[in-house]
Amino acid sequence: MDKNAKIFVAGRRGLAGSALVRRLRAAGYDNLLLPARAELDLTRQAETTGFLGREKPDYVFLAAGRVGGIAANSGFKAEFLYQNLMIEANVVHAAWLAGVNRLLFLGSSCIYPRDCPQPIREEYLLTGPLEVTNDAYAIAKIAGLKMCESYNRQYGTAYVSVMPANLYGPNDNYDPETGHVLPALIRKAHEAKVSGREELAVWGTGGPRREFLHADDLAAACVFLMEREDIRSGTFNVGTGKDISIRELAELIARTVGFSGKIVLDPSRPDGTPRKLLDAGKIAALGWRPSIGLAAGLGRTYADFLAGGRA
Repeated sequence: MDKNAKIFVAGRRGLAGSALVRRLRAAGYDNLLLPARAELDLTRQAETTGFLGREKPDYVFLAAGRVGGIAANSGFKAEFLYQNLMIEANVVHAAWLAGVNRLLFLGSSCIYPRDCPQPIREEYLLTGPLEVTNDAYAIAKIAGLKMCESYNRQYGTAYVSVMPANLYGPNDNYDPETGHVLPALIRKAHEAKVSGREELAVWGTGGPRREFLHADDLAAACVFLMEREDIRSGTFNVGTGKDISIRELAELIARTVGFSGKIVLDPSRPDGTPRKLLDAGKIAALGWRPSIGLAAGLGRTYADFLAGGRA
């Protein structure tokens, strides 16, 4: 990417989008298009088409979308499906109309079948049923990936898709009801410590295993792929190659926060997919590796929470 290239980051306020902005600025990319939602609603086709038609960016990072944990995904399936489908359809099509040849679409590891072999390779997509607690979100993300493939095939664009492991980091959503498991547990453990409670409640059996990727590592991988002009298509898993059980995660968060009470599991709550460990060998073969370990990343994320990170 040329340092003077015009770059549109869709979703610049979210966890992934804000990390992308940090990474791009640190790398010397200053010509960034970062409209607020009040200025541009990506679920509205006319607004999206008009914006990209006027601005004609050279590159688009599509990190916008509605995200959340098990409770949010289970309780608001219609919103997760509709809003994500609209954003993806509008941005990808408007980018093509505006002559944008390079776009990166950010998906999710939940696109893969619930019970597929581990670690998960890109070719396992659509080989089995999805996890029911987040199938609406997964279907929307699969549609976005297939849009990129279809526009590449039909119009010769260079749109790539990235499927990250479970993300965490600065600017996360720490709400215990709508946030993902890691930031939600940070808040619950902190509040339990501050209030002097003796127990920390954790949803599910504690057995499911998850892989966690710091948002800054994801951003580095995305910029790495976009800077490779020879990478013009394809889907790339991005992860650390290591997973951890939810119980082990809760224990690590408790130590990070300083909560010394008892962790109490609630098996009446859903577990979700038993295991999600990505095979990131495809991007590793190109020369990219993550650099932030989970313990260090948790420390940074807790510091963000204490500094007033997004609730």
